[in-house]
Amino acid sequence: MNANVSALTPSDLAIATPTSPVLQRTAQTLPTPAQLRGRLPLSPELAVSIQHHRTAIRAVLNGEDDRLLVVVGPCSLHDPDAAIEYAQRLAELDDQVSDQLLLVMRAYVEKPRTTIGWKGLLYDPRLDGTGDMAEGLALSRRLMLSITEAGLPIATELLQPMAAGYFDDLLAWAAIGARTSESQIHREMVSGLDLPVGFKNGTDGSLGIACDAMRSAEHAHQHFGISENGQPALIQTRGNPDTHLVLRGGYAGPNYHPEAIAAARTALARQGIDAGLVVDCSHANSGKDPLRQPAVLESVVEQRRRGERLLRGVMLEGHLYDGCQPLSSRLEYGVSITDGCLGWSKTEAALMQAAERLRA
Repeated sequence: MNANVSALTPSDLAIATPTSPVLQRTAQTLPTPAQLRGRLPLSPELAVSIQHHRTAIRAVLNGEDDRLLVVVGPCSLHDPDAAIEYAQRLAELDDQVSDQLLLVMRAYVEKPRTTIGWKGLLYDPRLDGTGDMAEGLALSRRLMLSITEAGLPIATELLQPMAAGYFDDLLAWAAIGARTSESQIHREMVSGLDLPVGFKNGTDGSLGIACDAMRSAEHAHQHFGISENGQPALIQTRGNPDTHLVLRGGYAGPNYHPEAIAAARTALARQGIDAGLVVDCSHANSGKDPLRQPAVLESVVEQRRRGERLLRGVMLEGHLYDGCQPLSSRLEYGVSITDGCLGWSKTEAALMQAAERLRA
C-alpha cells in the first residue's frame, strides 16, 4: 500500500457509512418494445403504407420529387381528441395541395426541457405529474397508429434513445433537436434507423455540429443499447444515408434568408455532404412568435420560385387554435400547452397559398 494512503479502520467505516441511507432513485418495470408492439401491432397493410411514405419523403429530400416537404402539426400532442381532429383536417387539406406539398403530421410525444416542465405525453399522459410512463407509451403508440391510419405520414423528435424502439416502426420522418445533435448516442441511434432524419443546427446557430452528426450517422456503428426484448445488447447498425440539415435559427437570429442558405450550402459542400435543407419556420426563425411562421414559409417558397432547389422542406408548429396556454386543470381545447402554435385557419391559408405560388 502506498505509504501516503492510510487504510480505513472499522471505526472509520462506521462513521462514513450512513445509518439511514436515502434512496436517490426508484425503478418501475415497463413493458419491453416487443411487448408493446405485440399489444398494439402494426398491420401489414399499414407497414407497406409507411414504407411508401418514407420513400416519398426520401425522393423529395433527394431532389427527385419537386414537391416541398411540410412537417406540420402541434408542438406536442397532449389531447388525443384534438390530435385526431387535427389529423383529419390535415388529411382533407392534403387532397388539395398534394401536387405541390408533401404533408407530414408532427406527432411529438417527448419535449426537451431546458430546466423543468412537462416532458410530453409519453412521460406524463395524465398531465398531472403522476408520470405513468407505461400508460404514456401505450397512449403514444395508439395515437400514432390512429394518425397513420388516417392516411398521413407522421414525424417526431427522438429525444430518449431507449424510447425510440417503442414507435420508430410507425415514423416516416424524424428530427434530432439542436441540443442533442452533438450527442454520440443519438448519432449512433440514427445510423440504425430506416427513415429520413433531420439534424437541427445548434442553438447558437452554428452548422458544424449538425454536419458532423450527419457524417457520423451515415456510417455503420457498434454501440451499447437495448434489444426489443429489453435486454442489454450490442447493437450493430448499417448507417443512415438519408440525413439532412434542419435550419432553426440561433441566438444571432434567423437563418432562412438567401445569405444563410448560401452559407449552409458552403458548409455542406466543405464536408462533402450532398443533402437538402429543411427550414424550421418556428423557434429562432420566427423569433418564437408562431404568427410569424407564414412569413418564413413565404420566403422559402419565393426562394424556390427563384430557383433555389436546395430548399426541400419546412417545419411548422400548428394546432387547432392560435397560441399556447399554461398547463392547468382546466385546459382550452385545441390550444398547445408547450410552444405557441399557429391556428388551423391560418395554417390552412398559408399552405394553400404556398401550393398556389409553387404551381405558378
